[in-house]
Amino acid sequence: MNDTPTPDRFNEEKSVYTVRGSDKPDLEAGVAAIRNVLKTLPVRPGVYRMQDARGDVLYVGKARALKNRVANYTQVARLPKRLQRMVAQTRSMTIVTTNTEAEALLLEAQLIKRYRPPYNVLLRDDKSFPFILLREDHAFPRIQKHRGARRAKGQYYGPFASAGSVTRTLNALQKLFLLRSCTDSFFANRDRPCLLYQIKRCSAPCVDRISADAYGELVEDAKAFLAGKSTEVQKKLGAAMTAAAEAMDFELAAVFRDRLRALTFIQSAQAINAEGVGDADVFALCAKQGLIGIQAFFIRGGQNWGHRSFFPAHTAEVPEEEVLESFLMQFYEEVPPARLVLIDRPLADEAGLVEEALSERAGRKVVLKVPQRGEQRKLMEQARRNAEEAIDRRLAESTTQGRIFQEIADLFELDGPPGRIEVYDNSHIMGTNMVGAMIVAGPEGFRKNQYRKFNIKRAETTAGDDFAMMREVLERRFARLEKEDPDRTSGEWPDLLLIDGGKGQVSAVCRVLQEAGVEDVPVVGISKGPDRNAGREHFHLPDGRESMLPLNSPTLFYLQRIRDEAHRFAIGAHRAKRAKAFTASPLDEVPGIGPARKKALLMHFGTAKAVRGAALEDLERAPGVSKAMARAIYDFYHPRG
Repeated sequence: MNDTPTPDRFNEEKSVYTVRGSDKPDLEAGVAAIRNVLKTLPVRPGVYRMQDARGDVLYVGKARALKNRVANYTQVARLPKRLQRMVAQTRSMTIVTTNTEAEALLLEAQLIKRYRPPYNVLLRDDKSFPFILLREDHAFPRIQKHRGARRAKGQYYGPFASAGSVTRTLNALQKLFLLRSCTDSFFANRDRPCLLYQIKRCSAPCVDRISADAYGELVEDAKAFLAGKSTEVQKKLGAAMTAAAEAMDFELAAVFRDRLRALTFIQSAQAINAEGVGDADVFALCAKQGLIGIQAFFIRGGQNWGHRSFFPAHTAEVPEEEVLESFLMQFYEEVPPARLVLIDRPLADEAGLVEEALSERAGRKVVLKVPQRGEQRKLMEQARRNAEEAIDRRLAESTTQGRIFQEIADLFELDGPPGRIEVYDNSHIMGTNMVGAMIVAGPEGFRKNQYRKFNIKRAETTAGDDFAMMREVLERRFARLEKEDPDRTSGEWPDLLLIDGGKGQVSAVCRVLQEAGVEDVPVVGISKGPDRNAGREHFHLPDGRESMLPLNSPTLFYLQRIRDEAHRFAIGAHRAKRAKAFTASPLDEVPGIGPARKKALLMHFGTAKAVRGAALEDLERAPGVSKAMARAIYDFYHPRG
């Protein structure tokens, strides 16, 4: 079953009518554009996209009957203010027809994730969820943590709420079932057990310390446990321990005892009582002071696999049940739904439609339910309490964060609290492996998916010259910004540049921005005080003024933290580049030479220098090198023949 609807199931048509002229909001122009598209619309299911004068998507919606649904947007007086603003910006539409309304619901979520329109509810958390993968493409299956596309052959168990929860579960599973976690190449090259065998976390099938049948039995036990049959596994281990003790094999009995303890640890780590629930995802919504939070619990086989809080964006003036429905459809774009999805309220559409869409997405039956009694009801109440606590924490954090950002605006004389702060730093050792780094921070925290590293590669950039390195980084950064977003509508332009350095660095950065024609981006330098003491930082403004903050200032702590994050990221990028350079070889420059052939040449000649100086006949005698390849290598080093 495909995860997304196949293209041949839809018929996409660009609207034939586009309003010309001003791109300023104009309610009459928007209604005119919609009415002209309306003439061509069928009365059948589909998805529509509202677009502004530039063609950017404003809103994605689905409909059981496109003509009827889109006609509602021409009844302006009946629309809420939010949708009136959208119609005033609309200048064109794109229509996609589908076979069913459930297909339209799936496609709507897919397009929202792709275009992230400003008038749709958005799931802002783009982090993928970790799974446990029990691979089945080897005689001795491997257990491992997995993120991303599920292409490998095997059983996937999840999602887990965080990398920490999956790591703790994996460690306990290794103690309990002694399954290997090493790669296939590591497995194939062992001639004695590794450390994991010594600490009783692996049964060492790589060196035949366990038979294939016995290992297969461990795999089946692991599958049973992950499927929720922990009681059966517990009884089996208890019986094996008793039998070993009665046979006076106390060493084996101790092994079973330790495995039972590992099982008990996993069971006791379940902070949520989900017995009898089986496989379920639980969602509870809480709204306070204009903020909406959704708490998700992941229950598999009656075990709690963690919980996570979400705070969707663009929820103002949107009914809560509509927020929850949009959240669910976007959430399940990335994660396979459980067989049972528990929610704390009815959705905007009938539950049957969402069930149908999720079932089609999963390739099996999915049940959507608002629990009324029993264990499911208790579980939902616990999720609701967690949602309330999460939103209270979020509000408290946002209040503190708001004060910090307002103080930053006052301190650096900004027009308002910055929504995007870019922090720059360089890293090198004596001018080698030079790297520039940019990190991005805002009121919601670090935006790690927007971090960037810059390999310093211009010939005119003097090795070790920090000013020249910063010039290259910023010229490349702002040249790209001017090219991709000259109108500054994407939110990618910074409200503040924070530079790790003093007056000299700030002056250099200001010159770069002036040459690029950028005069309205504030620049501030941050340097450590006397003896480079943290806590006595000086802040340098372009006009030469300096300022300091009190040692116990939360704003100082925040600025130190984002400066240190830029430093950490720059050093990490530099170390990665340096490590790659250590393993580099002059042979890497020769076209057609891969790792295997490079290894064969080095084994035969000893050094890359010897390969360079070898005669054509010597190259032809090297193992794994054909006459054509020998000629290519010789010609590369001897272009004159």
